[in-house]
This record gives sequence, C-alpha cells and structure tokens, in this order.
Amino acid sequence: MPDTLFGFPLAAVAGQVLVGMINGSLYALMSLGLAIIFGLLRVVNFAHGAQYMLGAFVAWGLLEYLGLNYWWALVLAPLVVGLSGVALERTLLRRLYHIDHVYALLLTFGFALILEGVFRYKFGATGQPYPNPIAGGLDTPMAFFPWYRLWVIAASMGMCILTWFVIERTKLGSYLRAATENPNLVRTFGVRVPRMLMLTYGLGVALAGFSGVMAAPIYQVNPLMGSQLIIVVFAVVVIGGMGSIVGAIVAGFGLGVLEGITKLVYPDGAGMVVFVVMLIVLAVRPQGLFGSLR
Repeated sequence: MPDTLFGFPLAAVAGQVLVGMINGSLYALMSLGLAIIFGLLRVVNFAHGAQYMLGAFVAWGLLEYLGLNYWWALVLAPLVVGLSGVALERTLLRRLYHIDHVYALLLTFGFALILEGVFRYKFGATGQPYPNPIAGGLDTPMAFFPWYRLWVIAASMGMCILTWFVIERTKLGSYLRAATENPNLVRTFGVRVPRMLMLTYGLGVALAGFSGVMAAPIYQVNPLMGSQLIIVVFAVVVIGGMGSIVGAIVAGFGLGVLEGITKLVYPDGAGMVVFVVMLIVLAVRPQGLFGSLR
C-alpha cells in the first residue's frame, strides 16, 4: 500500500477525512433540524445553536449530578431539549406564525442569547470535560480510527435516514407536510394542526439536542459551543436548500469532508471554504442545490 496520496501522507489524509466526517455528522444533524423547522413551520430558528449547547449540558448534568452515563443521556437529553422547544413553541412562537417571519427570527435569536447568558453566568466560559464512552479504536495500515468517532458518524447517518423516512415516507410525515400547506383541509381529517406544528418544532429541536450529546465527548461542553457552530450550519442549510431534508444531509456530510480536506491542503482556508461554496451556490442556484423556488 502506498504511503502517500497526491503527495500527502496517507495517514494525514485519512485523519482529515475522519475529522471532516465527524464535523459533517454534526452539520448534517443540525442542518436537518433547521430544515425541518423552516420547511414545515417557515421559522428561521436562531436558537438552534443554543439548543445544541443545551443538549450537551444536559448530558453533562445527568452524569455529574445523577450519575447517568452517556447512553442514558443520548435518550434523555434530546427529550429534555425537545420538551423545552415544545414549551417555547406553545408559549411564544405560535403567536408569530401569521406575521412577518423576521419576528420569529428575532424571538429565537433573543432566546439563544438569554440561554447562553444563563449558562455563562452559572458555569463561566471555560469548558466542562465529558468522558469518552467508547474506548479504543480500529487500527488499520492507514491510520487509527477511534471507535467513538466511528460511532458518531454511524449514529448520525442512521438518525438522518430515520428522520428522512418519517417525514417523507410515513402518514405522520404526510400530515406534517400537509398541515403547513393546507391546514384547513388537514383539520377535516380530525388532525389537530397546532399540535402537529408543536411536535414538528420539538422534533427539530430534539435533533439539536441529540447532536449536542454526541459532541460532548469530542469537544468540551461550554456555553459558547452553539454560537461557534450555528453560522456554519446556516451556511450548510443555504447550500443544501432552505427546507430541503435531503439537501441538509448531503450538504452537511459533503461540506464536512471538504472542510477536512481543505485543512490538509490549505489550512488557512479551512474556516472559509463553506462560505466560499455558499457564495458560489447562491450565484449559480439561489434556491440551493436541492431547494426549489416558491
């Protein structure tokens, strides 16, 4: 087996692809949640990064105060974050559906600032460590691949496929889509449209919480972890197509790998490559790669 690929050490290439896939896993899950919320509710959820951070902190709190390990957190934290989203939707967000979308954007942006401020006041800006739940890794001639990193990639792909299947291939998903297009027609079938919209927002938020739990053992849990990620995730959503579930998944993983390769080829450009791609896509196809003009 050759030791280099296009002049770069094979181990370095494999390592950057792995890093890119891990970042892409988080991008895809976060973008998927945003795509569901925007596609079905027409709400630009600026609180998504803070809800991702909340999922990581709930996982850390379950371990620190209740002794519940990562696997419990992977189930409970998304539920907690999803319920907080349900509460936000029921009390504030649903009052804004029938007016300009900018009001919902400002509401979620303000909620994100408040949530981050509360956690910064309580825990400070320093990170809280979270132990690796899966030790060891796969040792190959190319490189060493930690088991937990491989688990994150596999779990993200599985969750993305499951979410796509529920939204696009089940009766529940058809009701969700119909409730946003023609709520009066859906009501004639006995479906409670406000409840469907509430559950939609809760599902999108729960995906952010799930992402936060998976990120906790890789990155330190800190109040600013969501704000550092959300701008990139919004760029991924724009590239994939606002509201496109397939676009969010494909763009998330693809741009994560592209970012990883860029770190190897041109490290100074890794932080901007996603935004360069976004500018190119907007210039050529303003609706995004998988989006449609409405």
